[in-house]
Amino acid sequence: MTSLPERAGRRCQSALNSLHSTMYFSPDTEKELTPYGIDDPHAVNLAVRAAPLGAVGAGTVTATFYNYSHTLVARYVPEVWEAASPETVLAARLRAVDATLRRLLGEETVTSEPVAEAARLALTATEGCSRSGRPLHAANADLPVPPVDRCPHLALWHAATLLREHRGDAHIAALQNAELDALEAVVSHTASGRGMAPKWAMETRGYNAQDWAAAQNRLRERGLLGGDGELTEQGTALRKHLEEETDRLDRGPYERLGAEGVARLTELAGGLARAAAEAGAYPADLFGKG
Repeated sequence: MTSLPERAGRRCQSALNSLHSTMYFSPDTEKELTPYGIDDPHAVNLAVRAAPLGAVGAGTVTATFYNYSHTLVARYVPEVWEAASPETVLAARLRAVDATLRRLLGEETVTSEPVAEAARLALTATEGCSRSGRPLHAANADLPVPPVDRCPHLALWHAATLLREHRGDAHIAALQNAELDALEAVVSHTASGRGMAPKWAMETRGYNAQDWAAAQNRLRERGLLGGDGELTEQGTALRKHLEEETDRLDRGPYERLGAEGVARLTELAGGLARAAAEAGAYPADLFGKG
């Protein structure tokens, strides 16, 4: 049972995730890592997200990221740690986030009281998180928390990251329970109209058109996808169930914050996320089925 309005936690996390994800599309991230010889976009993406795990191998990264091709991951990991240690990457990551949020939101906004309020609320929510069975969340939870009084935008981003990975780890459990493999999860999500456009999903996750078509055929055999590439009624029901199951597994942080706090954090984070998007945080063709 939950005392929160339906999908309240999901809406809150979605807004926070939009802020977290600005890092992956920011030129500042590549700029910070290029001096260490990490300039390939795939290497940059893998390094900044995997760094909290330490100098792990490709198997660990593939397992925890779930929807990435192992072939792609193994092309860069663990070699990337020879160019820069995880500690070096984490320091570069935080500098990149600082530069990105200042550029997208403006100098006055990043140090404003609304951002500090959002940071305090998000950090309170993280107190309801669980490390158990959540490797990416747990790894990030071991990192220092930026001080809210000095850099509220970094504290907010840190908390958003913890909440993003907490839900993500839970979502992987739901996907496995539904017997959706890595690429089937991506294809079905894209078919729902909620994920990245196929060309972006294939490029960033390391798949090609043949891989994509094969996953579509597997989903059709299960009655989840129609001949036109759209979800069937059964497929739509499964995706709905997956999100609801993820909500259930991820309710702890938002129960900790309470309905009023969740509503306020959603309002604050949503406004910041919209401002970031309007400032060009994401490619224009990132989302959709095209």
